[in-house]
Amino acid sequence: MLEFLRGRDVLVAGWGVSGRSLIEPLRDIGARPVVTDGGASALAEAAGLGLDIATCTELESADWSRFALVITSPGWRPDSPVLAAAVTEGTPVWGDVEFAWWVDQARIYGPVRKWLVVTGTNGKTTTTSMVHSILRAAGIASVACGNIGLPILDALRRNPGPQVLAVELSSFQLHWAPSVRPEAGVVLNVAEDHLDWHGGLDAYAAAKARALVGRIGVVGLDDPVAASLARRAKARRVIGFRIGVPADGELGVVDGKLLDRAFTKAAILAEVGDISPQGPAGIADALAASALTRAIDVAPQFVREGLIEHKVGPHRAAFVRELDGVEFIDDSKATNPHAARSSILAHAQVIWLAGGQLKGAAVEDLVQEVAERLVAAVLFGVDAPIIAAALARHAPEIPVVEVRAGDDAGMGRTEKADAVMAEAVRAAAGFARQGDTVLLAPAAASLDMFADYTHRGRSFAAAVHALEDGDLGTAEAGEFR
Repeated sequence: MLEFLRGRDVLVAGWGVSGRSLIEPLRDIGARPVVTDGGASALAEAAGLGLDIATCTELESADWSRFALVITSPGWRPDSPVLAAAVTEGTPVWGDVEFAWWVDQARIYGPVRKWLVVTGTNGKTTTTSMVHSILRAAGIASVACGNIGLPILDALRRNPGPQVLAVELSSFQLHWAPSVRPEAGVVLNVAEDHLDWHGGLDAYAAAKARALVGRIGVVGLDDPVAASLARRAKARRVIGFRIGVPADGELGVVDGKLLDRAFTKAAILAEVGDISPQGPAGIADALAASALTRAIDVAPQFVREGLIEHKVGPHRAAFVRELDGVEFIDDSKATNPHAARSSILAHAQVIWLAGGQLKGAAVEDLVQEVAERLVAAVLFGVDAPIIAAALARHAPEIPVVEVRAGDDAGMGRTEKADAVMAEAVRAAAGFARQGDTVLLAPAAASLDMFADYTHRGRSFAAAVHALEDGDLGTAEAGEFR
């Protein structure tokens, strides 16, 4: 199965977390890893560990016959020069997830595991964490891995090893993993995201649909694009979930209870009040996690126990503070308009903090849908003007503040980002009255200003904790716009 790699060079494209996880497995099967990366410091680090390296420039004129395989990090686009050259020369290109699948199938690190795969534009990490919590409650040796942070190969190499993998996969990872056949896989939802990488919504959705090729495929029926994937899913059986009364073959909600009508006639799985995070998005994620675990015969009582035990992770609709009747919520993980929509709709009156890199996603529909819940908007980041323009068109009565980074050469990137966030939080607090929610739900990626979405969330929380009672409700009507 992997014998063709023995004694051969394998090019590892990308010296990130996934790239590092490839080295020992490649050595364990007798292959020779060679590392390439666009960054000189990354190559220097790899060389310092005694690994062979090759620059991207060197590979432009390389003898590709020396490489049995290229294993790419998920962020590398198919049209990147190294990968395009490999394909042109007939060298196969796999993703790290594809390689992990074949390592597992070859039993390099023990018996083959059951893979429960979670993908979707939003809710992947929460759902994967819920799956892991349910499996723990059932006493099944498991690990949450993949895009959630722990590389799958590192999970496979654990001793003692897991029986079941709760695997979060991005569209990038699925694009590079055509052979993966999970025991069960779910597509939670599909909205505009990463369109610059995939080239369009159809290609993005097709990548997500690769989760629906195993024994059981699960789709979110409340999301039209995800629901449409059921018709072309290659899974042996496809079921759905909805936040409403389920039909036969579905999971849903009846009288405040999660109900399974897919794997039994009717089984109550949990109370809506048991779910963290609260709100429609959290309930949908819980239904998806329930479907995946019920697909491998986890009993309803363990589904309930696992969902009760699960608590939302940081920066995912996380409560930060209440100040004089105003709640401050950190949903920095809402990195696209679809995620921001769910976050805003969970609250009645919102002062919305948003902005960053929209990555080609449109915000017009989002603004139209949530406008009646907005008290004000405070915007920052490179695409703040796009969001401001959408608000001006569809919610002209909503006061808007744009906080700009400025050009203070004496401040580093981190300090400047934190200063912008502090100003944005103070501006938002100025609009807030008792009963309002100040919500960080950026609808955009963070890398234009912040190290990542966790840095953005920490920056928000720090600014919130610095507020005092006198900072609330200071904005004058008509002061902005």
